Amino acid sequence: MNDLGEPVYGDRDAIELEKIKALGLPFWLAGCWGTPEKLQEALSLGAKGIQIGTALAFSEESGFTDAIKKLAIENIHKGTASVFTDPSASPTGFPFKVLSLEGSLSEEDAYQERHRRCDLGFLRHLYEKPDGKIGYRCPAEPESVFIAKGGNPDDMKGKKCLCNALLSNIGLGQIRKSGYHENSLVTSGDSIMTIGQFLKDRASYKTEDVINWLMEGAA
Repeated sequence: MNDLGEPVYGDRDAIELEKIKALGLPFWLAGCWGTPEKLQEALSLGAKGIQIGTALAFSEESGFTDAIKKLAIENIHKGTASVFTDPSASPTGFPFKVLSLEGSLSEEDAYQERHRRCDLGFLRHLYEKPDGKIGYRCPAEPESVFIAKGGNPDDMKGKKCLCNALLSNIGLGQIRKSGYHENSLVTSGDSIMTIGQFLKDRASYKTEDVINWLMEGAA
């Protein structure tokens, strides 16, 4: 981990593109490849193209709620938008890039306010029960339930319910009987601040703006 508590990647994490290319199947590159220069590089390496995530995530056509896009863009304009690669948030165990956003589960107070529950189960883990049957558990579910299923309580530290949070990101968050609205947790790449080039003095931008930039720069 670095000083901020984020994972540090090394040589073992490097992708061996020549081996992928040798498979003879089409492939695309993702993860900070969304620039004209990186698009050209990807094509030269044999990729069919690139995946564009962050640059499109906050466009007018994006599925994020208007409130999320508005707040994220305000932070971009102010120069305060930031992303933390959280090694613990995802129940899957993979690092999850979290956009710091006021009022969302990226804030500790909002995270603590939510009562643990697992009622969607999209990221549940399979495990073998004592009788040999297959069971399902999630380190983001209630502690007593997870431990009763044989789960290690250490695996629960910092885990967040991405299933409910990601649905909330697109305006489909559940409303509990208590009145609690499932909160959002927005993921974004480290290149979040580069969106400013599409905004200028505007409050929004379109997918077309991103595509034109990529294609004009790659010409």
